[in-house]
Amino acid sequence: MESTPMPEPLRRAVHQLVAEAVSNCQDVLTYTEPFVAHDWKRMTLYRSTDAADTMNMAAMLIAAHCQRTGMSTNTLEGYLQVTQQELRSAAPSEEDRAYAAGLAGEALSYEEMRAPANRDRHHKGQVEAEEALRPEYDPMKLFTEACLHGLRARLSEDIDSLDSYLPPQVAAMARKVAEALEVPELATTS
Repeated sequence: MESTPMPEPLRRAVHQLVAEAVSNCQDVLTYTEPFVAHDWKRMTLYRSTDAADTMNMAAMLIAAHCQRTGMSTNTLEGYLQVTQQELRSAAPSEEDRAYAAGLAGEALSYEEMRAPANRDRHHKGQVEAEEALRPEYDPMKLFTEACLHGLRARLSEDIDSLDSYLPPQVAAMARKVAEALEVPELATTS
C-alpha cells in the first residue's frame, strides 16, 4: 500500500463534504421527532437523499483524484464498490416494500412471500418493529444521535432547544456534547 498522505486541498474538501452530510443526517433525525410531524415525510426524504448525494460527491472527488494520479479503472471500480450501486430513480424495490410492510406490521401476499429476499427483509422489519416498542438500549446509537444533536445545537447556539423534543437521556447527552464544544474566547493582547 502507498503511504502518501491525501493532499491537503483534497482533504479539506472531503472534510467539508462530510460535515455537510453529517448536518443533513442530523436533520433527518430531527424530522423524525413528533414536534415536526407535519413535515417528516418530505424533509426526511430530502435530507437523507441530500446526505447520500453529498457523500457520493466526496467519493467521486476522491475517485477523480485517484484516476488523475494513475489508479487503474479496475482498482477504482473495486474501491467504489460499483456493483452495490442502486439508483433512487428506480424507486423502492420489492425488498424495500417488504421491509416497510414488516415495520408496519402488515402481511405480504403469497406472491411476495415467494421471493426469499422479500421474506428476509419482511422478517427483519417485523423484528425491528418489535424492538421499537422497547426503549432504545444501544449506547452507540444513543451517543451518535446525541453527538449530532449537540453539534447542531452548538453551531446554532440554541442549546436549550435540546430539551424540547428529544428523549431525556439523549437530550442530557446532547447538552453535554454541546457544552463540551463551547469554544473559549481568545485572549486579546493589549
